[in-house]
Amino acid sequence: MSEITKFLLTDDHIPSVWVNVLPLLKEPMAPPLHPGTLKPLTPADLAPLFPEALIAQEFSPKTEIDIPGEVLDAYRLWRPTPLFRARRLEKALDTPARIYYKYEGTSPAGSHKPNTAIAQAFYNKQAGIRRLSTETGAGQWGSALALACRMFGMECTVYMVKVSYQQKPYRRMMMNAWGAEVFASPTDKTNSGRGVLAHSPDSPGSLGIAISEAVEDAATHSDTNYSLGSVLNHVLLHQTVIGQEAKKQMALANDKPDVVIGCFGGGSNFGGIALPYVADRLNGNGARVRLLAVEPQACPTLTKGSFAYDFGDTAKLTPLVKMYTLGHDFVPASIHAGGLRYHGASPLASHLLHQGFIEARSYTQNPCFEAALQFAQTEGILPAPESSHAIRAAIDEALEARKEGKSRSILFCLSGHGHFDMSSYDAYMSGKLQDYEYPAEEVQRSLKSLPATAR
Repeated sequence: MSEITKFLLTDDHIPSVWVNVLPLLKEPMAPPLHPGTLKPLTPADLAPLFPEALIAQEFSPKTEIDIPGEVLDAYRLWRPTPLFRARRLEKALDTPARIYYKYEGTSPAGSHKPNTAIAQAFYNKQAGIRRLSTETGAGQWGSALALACRMFGMECTVYMVKVSYQQKPYRRMMMNAWGAEVFASPTDKTNSGRGVLAHSPDSPGSLGIAISEAVEDAATHSDTNYSLGSVLNHVLLHQTVIGQEAKKQMALANDKPDVVIGCFGGGSNFGGIALPYVADRLNGNGARVRLLAVEPQACPTLTKGSFAYDFGDTAKLTPLVKMYTLGHDFVPASIHAGGLRYHGASPLASHLLHQGFIEARSYTQNPCFEAALQFAQTEGILPAPESSHAIRAAIDEALEARKEGKSRSILFCLSGHGHFDMSSYDAYMSGKLQDYEYPAEEVQRSLKSLPATAR
């Protein structure tokens, strides 16, 4: 094996297409439903929220979609991102496993999120939209969209889950620096926000609530569209630049992964690293690779949720989609991995899990922070709390290889850095971090919010 530690690509190796697995599925996904009629959603139903180009990508029959030149020009600010061999971590674990990580924290916003934010802002600008509204959990998505809107001369409004707004003030400051206005959700600025506050004045907020506010904002302003950082097909599509680059870099390392790992909230980071490998499997190319999605036990959507039709938001403004869900009324505990606190999941990732193409695993937050610190102390990068879930799983895979006395190749996506999450690390290092697992009875209670047609 090569002794090289980092595997780099030049600008001319940035992918020129996004990989779309929808046409390759042997069994098609269940169609999204209109929230009012419960009939299959049509592209026209999405026109009040999204530009025509993104709607077309959401339902596209093409296996590859060309990346516009203007988007590629922006990508060149940080893409291709590096792939590292975690040799120091391997030595610390005394494992025969080979551990690689694709590092997305080199983007201006510090995470993988600009891969789709840039594309969405570009298509909305082309359509004559003046402003984008969105939600954000940990602030990574809000930061990315604020950056993208600034690049294309658009305004940006971000509804940030209140507990994250309080935990991560520097994320809010970063958004402000790029010209975005940021509100702690739930707010008194929308009907859906006011409804939550009337019922629960001290609500810590949730992504479901923040989505409702952002969708309502867009739907009530003709010059504004809604932008989503995860879950939808076109979002995961844009993220496939990650996996495409990783495949080239693994080839440079003269290696192939036995397992590919990503943290999982709505599915954008995991989809980005995994979908190009899914496409290979569906096309009958290459060896079978295990694809592992890792989520928090405080929000166990894939591991304890129900595979059913549900709304993507609390106020039931969004279409119903078939996905793994904890129920749209679910309000997660205030754990520090804010980007993973979503009640639902990407319908595409949910479909792949239900069909057995991918696996899912969950952890409480203390073992994840333990893994994050071990990674930081060996590899030097302080990861985002979200990314720590993938690191925990990668370390456990490496320890299992040591136990078995067998080598294996492990690839994970390090979705972002944790430079704005120092209060989280301080809480862990001072022993104040609660190791929270969502009670089974609470999961069952929240599932009762599923629409009657879904149960």
